[in-house]
Amino acid sequence: MTTMLDVTDITAGACCTPLVREPLTAEQADQLAGTMKALADPARLRLLSIVAASENSEACVCDLIEPVGLSQPTVSHHLKILTNAGFLTRSKRGTWAYFTLVPGALDRVSQLLVAS
Repeated sequence: MTTMLDVTDITAGACCTPLVREPLTAEQADQLAGTMKALADPARLRLLSIVAASENSEACVCDLIEPVGLSQPTVSHHLKILTNAGFLTRSKRGTWAYFTLVPGALDRVSQLLVAS
């Protein structure tokens, strides 16, 4: 036996779910897209993970080359992208560059996506 659904009682706006928080603005979406683009690479995610797991969330570029299996110029390129995206800071000591995780940088990404 087939049951018919009476749709005559449905009002015009009933199909729309109301917003419970403000969505991203165009500027926030643009910024978040750039940030996520910086994270959207397996090598960069690994580099960020290694720096975050290092003592004081800091690592020398010399310690990052071997674990990811990439050349020094390629690792430096990825680190530059992560630095420009605001995830890492760079300091030079002698001939080596040290990268430090920016406190709260990863938290800011998730805060843009969840309810405030």
